[in-house]
Amino acid sequence: MVSLVIDRRFRGPPNSGNGGYVCGCLARHVAGDAEVTLRAPPPLERPLDVLTASDGAIELRENGKLLATASATRIDVRDIPGVSCEAAEEAVARTPYDEQTHDLPGCFVCGPARGHGDGLRIFAGPLQAGAVPDKPVVFAASWIPHGSLSGEDGYIAPEFVWAALDCPTGYCSVGARHLGLKGNETALLGRMAARINRRPRPGDRCVVTAWPTGREGRKLFAESALLSSEQEVLAMARTTWLLVDRQVQLGATT
Repeated sequence: MVSLVIDRRFRGPPNSGNGGYVCGCLARHVAGDAEVTLRAPPPLERPLDVLTASDGAIELRENGKLLATASATRIDVRDIPGVSCEAAEEAVARTPYDEQTHDLPGCFVCGPARGHGDGLRIFAGPLQAGAVPDKPVVFAASWIPHGSLSGEDGYIAPEFVWAALDCPTGYCSVGARHLGLKGNETALLGRMAARINRRPRPGDRCVVTAWPTGREGRKLFAESALLSSEQEVLAMARTTWLLVDRQVQLGATT
């Protein structure tokens, strides 16, 4: 049996793991593209069991309680918009949240309260209106991965690539006025599928871009991509977010 312990550094809400990071940890046990469904908030700093179910799916459990499942899939995100590092840096200046207005300022990926070298500090903001003609809303952020994120092979570990692809899809989904969102809703990641073509190295200039693709009631759908400074698609993802009560987001209730 494999055990997973989520360090407090990798939190999203105050007492549970960042969704993209947890998905990436489970995806390590799946060959190729993977899809992960989060069933309950994965707690921090407690041993969690990683098991293989009878149908071949990977399960994350604590004392028998199912927290997440992962399985092989095939993902092909099309029409990925090219965004330059300069345009992404300009978008960051338009990010809708700061340390006072962010719902989860301590989030490992997008929390403005996290320092350099501690959090990823990916602060996605909207591109200028009309920058991508066929997509009414596109968010982007510049990202230079820190050395502490590298794996044994010298490249950024896969779970951090998943993490980088996560939060920008939440930003753009809640920011999708054309889908009836006001921008002040609270949401949690429910499902994520991703493909990694090539992992960057620490210090590489990268761009994360994300755009909403639809809505069904409480479910918000979005896609994202990680680009190199030369516009190479390093990784791509498809996410489902769930609109939830603020107390659910904080983990006070389930």
